[in-house]
Amino acid sequence: MTGHIYRDVILEQDVRLFRGAMGAEFLFMDDNARPHRANIVDECLQSEDITRMDWPAYSPDLNSIEHVWDMLGQRLQPVNPLSPVYRNFGGHCVLDEWCNISQDQIDNLILSMPRRCKACIASSGRHTPY
Repeated sequence: MTGHIYRDVILEQDVRLFRGAMGAEFLFMDDNARPHRANIVDECLQSEDITRMDWPAYSPDLNSIEHVWDMLGQRLQPVNPLSPVYRNFGGHCVLDEWCNISQDQIDNLILSMPRRCKACIASSGRHTPY
């Protein structure tokens, strides 16, 4: 992905509309991936008056959706991309596997956030008040 694609596909088609629905208190979270930090992306966010959450460099992935994407990727690994079934129904395979991720699995990821945050703080050597 490039900064141009990220801006055109993600920011302008989804994030801008979501921000409009959420209102002025909307805070956008992305990470430090190179396409997310391209000048064209910064310019787009500024022109749309979208505030970006500070995200430290080399921070651990505490965003639960990233772990859901990992689950999806693991479910799709056994699929052979060279098989005729995949070529004809590849998009359906992704959608089917996405729909097979249970709400319980997603809830467990969300509920694990305090534990993962504590582990992150402990590994960084910072004192945690909880």
